[in-house]
Amino acid sequence: MKVHDLKPAPGSHQRRRRVGRGIAGKGGKTAGRGTKGQRARDTVKPGFEGGQLPLSQRVPKLKGFKNPFRVEYHVVNLDTLDKVEEDVVTPESLRQRGLVHKTGLVKVLGRGELHRPLQVSAHAFSASAERSITAAGGTVTVIPPPFGHGRPPARGNALTNR
Repeated sequence: MKVHDLKPAPGSHQRRRRVGRGIAGKGGKTAGRGTKGQRARDTVKPGFEGGQLPLSQRVPKLKGFKNPFRVEYHVVNLDTLDKVEEDVVTPESLRQRGLVHKTGLVKVLGRGELHRPLQVSAHAFSASAERSITAAGGTVTVIPPPFGHGRPPARGNALTNR
């Protein structure tokens, strides 16, 4: 059996009713539209919702959406960590040096190389950064996020007025 051999089962497909072909028969005269009124006269715009603000106007104009559960990290690369004189690197020590923002989670990325062992603590590490730190003889400590291991609490204007 091939695709061109497929057809509906016998009796499963009915021909569509042709309305408005004279006054005799089921679909004659008003053709199932009733008498008078907006819908009888073919004047309803597509998307008209009876005066309610149409869906096309209710949705945002630009495509996409802003994920309220997005987790954003402030990133630090290995070449930056290599310039730090300390052997123990934490998000607080990076903040004191002005290498990351004063709030938020810190992620270490793998650009550059480490030439000495470091004890690095951060909220997240890329796989290449973790490999490079351990290859240099250092240790990696993952700090759990402040919101637990589920998704972070949602943010946004819609949630402030509850």
